[in-house]
Amino acid sequence: MRSPATKGFTLVEVMVALAIVALALPALLVALSSQIDATGYLRDKSLAHVVAENKLAELRLLSRVRQELFKGKESGSEEMAGREWYWWLESAATEVPDFYRVEIDVALDQGDAEEPLYTLVAFLSGDLASLQDDTEEQPGG
Repeated sequence: MRSPATKGFTLVEVMVALAIVALALPALLVALSSQIDATGYLRDKSLAHVVAENKLAELRLLSRVRQELFKGKESGSEEMAGREWYWWLESAATEVPDFYRVEIDVALDQGDAEEPLYTLVAFLSGDLASLQDDTEEQPGG
């Protein structure tokens, strides 16, 4: 029995507290580790999105200059944020005349074409003659 003047914890109370900490700490470390992995994945996915958007913008610009939309498949790589990104582009006609579906897949490894990190799908008009600048259409420009 403890006397009223005695202060502190018993050995049993200390052992129970240590057991609780020993069980909770690994669970906390696992949760923290998975959170760090998820943050890295989201960073990579965001950068892959930017790579795909850049490729789509490049495709639009080249189509405008050449007055012809790219048709078929193409692949390549580019560097962004200090890393090498691999992309695969495929343009195919749709059921709508002069309307094409463009799919751009982006991955970190060249062998990940079947499971890309990010896929961008866009639809582009093949009628590039109607895409003239507004300045050319206005008289007295």
